[in-house]
Amino acid sequence: MNRPLVIGIGGYTSDVGKTTLLCELLEAFPGWEAIKTTRGHYRSCGKDPHACCVSHLLSTEPLVRSGREATYALGKDTGRYWDAGAANVHWLIATDDQIGPGIREALSRVKTDGVFVEGNSFAQFVEVDFFVMVRRDDEAKIKKSAKGVLDRADVIYVSGAAERSLAELIERVRCVVREGASSAGA
Repeated sequence: MNRPLVIGIGGYTSDVGKTTLLCELLEAFPGWEAIKTTRGHYRSCGKDPHACCVSHLLSTEPLVRSGREATYALGKDTGRYWDAGAANVHWLIATDDQIGPGIREALSRVKTDGVFVEGNSFAQFVEVDFFVMVRRDDEAKIKKSAKGVLDRADVIYVSGAAERSLAELIERVRCVVREGASSAGA
């Protein structure tokens, strides 16, 4: 199999609806896989380094967890991917310097024709077939990692927008998938 079709989901800031959108896409594309990218740095949680969700997982190499047993947690992003129908879920935990090798490792584990990847930073290191940047209509802020990949966005999706907008986005992704399948067969 050639490399999977990569559909990226980035966000202007946290809590803009990236995971919700990714889950909607997983429901629309049964059998696809998902990758969650988490950038961290040592003591990234500030006041209490023991409370941090990823600092203790960082090492000299990026960490990629794959499969339900290693990635399912009820209510967490990766658990929501499984609940939305992902065929497999990969969770990349890496420092800024490890994102490139880590995302390549995670993509090498994908066995299906397509994968949705949540995060901003990975788009600097791999070719994305279609990249959706998510923002809220009531928020103008944009974080540094989003600014770095905003020019790669194929579409800016406003979370909480009309259902028609979601249907249009799903149709655009379907077109990308059809084009990818056509060029793979050529």
